[in-house]
Amino acid sequence: MTHDTTLHLPHGALALPAFLPDATRGVVRAVDSADLEAIGVEGLVMSIFHLMQRPGATTVKALGGLHAMTGWQRPIVTDSGGFQVYSLIRQNSKFGSLTDRGLVFRPDGKDKVLLTPEKSVQLQLSFGADVVICLDDCTHPDDGEAEQRESVRRTIAWAKRCKAAFERWLAAPRRTREAEEGGAAPYAPRLRASAVRPLLFGVIQGGASKELRKACAEALLEIGFDGFGYGGWPLDSEGALLHDIVAYTRELVPRALPMHALGIGHPDSIIACAHMGYDVFDCALPTRDARRGRLMIFNEPPNRTRFDGRWWSYLYIGDDKHIKSAAPISEHCDCPVCRRYSRGYLHHLFKVKDAAYLRLATLHNLCFMMQLMARLRQIIAEG
Repeated sequence: MTHDTTLHLPHGALALPAFLPDATRGVVRAVDSADLEAIGVEGLVMSIFHLMQRPGATTVKALGGLHAMTGWQRPIVTDSGGFQVYSLIRQNSKFGSLTDRGLVFRPDGKDKVLLTPEKSVQLQLSFGADVVICLDDCTHPDDGEAEQRESVRRTIAWAKRCKAAFERWLAAPRRTREAEEGGAAPYAPRLRASAVRPLLFGVIQGGASKELRKACAEALLEIGFDGFGYGGWPLDSEGALLHDIVAYTRELVPRALPMHALGIGHPDSIIACAHMGYDVFDCALPTRDARRGRLMIFNEPPNRTRFDGRWWSYLYIGDDKHIKSAAPISEHCDCPVCRRYSRGYLHHLFKVKDAAYLRLATLHNLCFMMQLMARLRQIIAEG
């Protein structure tokens, strides 16, 4: 890496590269903030799209913003809602529609909710986000050229509006913010007292087209952002990373600017993207796999791995061969779960569907990710 290996944010610093677990609805399922702090998680990603619906914007603000509400005092990156455009509306029009004005969605199939670029930014800031993501029009790489061009056009137009809203919010005195948001803003004194302001990231769209990716990146660089995200579905129809276009997109952005590989979290993909120059990763994969009985293990000591060959694998805790195993999940892991519990006990908890299994498995997989990132940072620092 040729840029700063630390991202300085209002609620602390992120050592780069960093993996941020998805706390989509304000929680990493089955664990709490104290659990996450204890295993070294430095930041979380939360979804503005989901949180504005439940518990709702007024509730989040009444509870003091996301940090106070969740008891998490480290950095939070908020997703703008752009991915939900892809996952909901583009795949099923009954959930809403896209217009140049913004995103119209029907969470219950009846009532309409409008999410504009301005509202997305205002909500993220009012919730106390450390990194605000611009609202974008997300696509799948298999979408047609016309759809991709429209996505890039709309993403650029929305990015301009997001940037303007972000600058207006930062420039406004506290009383103006409170009036716009309908009440006191408990986070405002912290932001004013901090020498570090929230960051605004643009999102580069363009599908699998290098021409469109280049056009989108150049337009967003001209607008000016603190960092960027890789936009759009990053996998092909076989589930493999779109290596060429992901790498090309990173090349379009100066290395001095951080890039978030949005939604990328498979261990092999993280290693590949880190070597391309990506800095921040998030994904629900490790925690979802944990709940389903797929536990991640190092096949060699994590502090010595070079991430080549078969350096990691899955352990399926529901397999009968683990019934009487007194071994830890992984002999190379020093996480709290591996230090205390056996495969046999975790197998038992999994089979009886006890909630304790969900917590312990989630903690183990997240510890795996934290050890992966620590070793990756070490290798990058060594050159």
